[in-house]
Amino acid sequence: MEQTLSIMLIEDDKLEKLRFRKTISTFNLKHTIIDADNGEDALKILKEITHLPELIILDLSMPEMNGLEFLKTLKGNMFWKYIPIVVLTTSVNHRDLLYSYEIGIAGFIKKPLKHVDYVEKIKRVISYWSINEVIEN
Repeated sequence: MEQTLSIMLIEDDKLEKLRFRKTISTFNLKHTIIDADNGEDALKILKEITHLPELIILDLSMPEMNGLEFLKTLKGNMFWKYIPIVVLTTSVNHRDLLYSYEIGIAGFIKKPLKHVDYVEKIKRVISYWSINEVIEN
């Protein structure tokens, strides 16, 4: 049985945030979305909230603190390192892919151009994490 998730979306592009929220709103479950504009904002939010997200969706290309810097910081923290992270990016840099997996991401998805493909990929990721057992923080 699928469960409702608290999802942190770390994305600096307002249109991408809207696209993600619109996609999530079409699913049967009403997931909670926590928005962060970059890695620095996300770390501030994580320090302040009482219930950590069950999943983080992370863009790599952002101002202030980019996705790779955020990953390194998050995975180095004993309280946050078990939060699953799925990278959702336009990056085609193979080194970004390898480095992300080395740090400990749960998945890497290249943002598709076609809306239908985007919806399908997001649906599969959210559906998987909705049934997966996560570590309670």
